[in-house]
Amino acid sequence: MPSKKIPEATPVQEIDPESKDIKPTKASTAKSGKRSLKAITEAEEKLAKEKRKLNSKETTEAKKDHPQTAHHVVSRLEKRAKAYKKVYALIDSTQKYSLKEAVELIGKTNPVKFDATVELHMKLNVDPRQAEENIRDTVLLPSGSGRSLRVAVFVGADDTETAKESGADLIGEANVISELNAGSFSFDVLISTPAQMAKLGKYARVLGPRGLMPNPKSGTVTNDIARAIKEAKSGKVEYRVDSGSNLHIPIGKVSFKPSALLDNLNAVIASVQSNKPASVKGAYILSMHLSTSMGPSIKLAL
Repeated sequence: MPSKKIPEATPVQEIDPESKDIKPTKASTAKSGKRSLKAITEAEEKLAKEKRKLNSKETTEAKKDHPQTAHHVVSRLEKRAKAYKKVYALIDSTQKYSLKEAVELIGKTNPVKFDATVELHMKLNVDPRQAEENIRDTVLLPSGSGRSLRVAVFVGADDTETAKESGADLIGEANVISELNAGSFSFDVLISTPAQMAKLGKYARVLGPRGLMPNPKSGTVTNDIARAIKEAKSGKVEYRVDSGSNLHIPIGKVSFKPSALLDNLNAVIASVQSNKPASVKGAYILSMHLSTSMGPSIKLAL
C-alpha cells in the first residue's frame, strides 16, 4: 500500500538576536498537520514580547553609553515678571534689616502700579492647637490702616441713633439680616451688642470663614457701639495665628511716609510680644519679614 504523505509544518517567525531580522522556523503541528489558530496567535505574541525585550535592552545600554544632560531647573525668581525682578535687585537677601531701614526701603519694592498694602509676616514659636498658644488679638494702628472700611452694626432700635452718629454704614437688625439672606457682604466689619448675638448664631457658618463673625476678643461684641465704630474706622486691625504658627498683619500702605509705617510696625510688634504665652520657652518670635502685597520680602532683625 502506498504510504500517506505527511504535510509540512507551517513556518513560524523568530528574531535573529544578532541581525535583528525576522526569520522563519518550524513549529509543532496538530494531528491534522496544520497549526491551530490558537497556536499561531501564541507564537505571534511571544515574538512581539521578545522583540520588545530586545529593544528595551538596547535602549537601556544606549542611555548608559550616552548619558543625557541634566535639565535646567527654573527657579521661582526666573518665573517672575520683569517688574518684580527689578525691585528684587534692591534687596540684599543675605542681610537682616533694622525696622527703620526696612520701612525706608519698602516703598521702593512695590512692583505694581496701585497703592499696595504693606504687610508684616511673623513666624512664632507656638502651637496653635493649644488654647493658650492660639494667639489672637487686635491692635489700633497709630497712623491708620490706609483702608476705608464699611462698618455694619447689628443692634436694636435703642442703639440705632448712636450708630448713625458714629458713622456706621449699615445699621439695624433688619438691614443686616436682609443682606445676609441675600448672600451680600457689602461690609468689612460687623459689630453687635451681646444681646443681639443669639440672632446671628444661624449665620455663623457664613460669617465665620469670612472673618466677619463678631467676637468679644476682637472688640466687635460690645455695648460701647460708638467706640467700636470709631476704632474700626480709624485703623484697628485683627490678627490671628494660622495653622503654621504664622501671623500676617497689614500695617499700612506703600504711600505712607516711612515714619508712619514705623509707628504702626512698632505698635504691632509690641502687641504681639504682649501676648506671649507663659508656656513658651526660649525665643517667641522666630522670624519677621516685611513686604508689599505682591512684592519681595525684606528680612527684619529681631
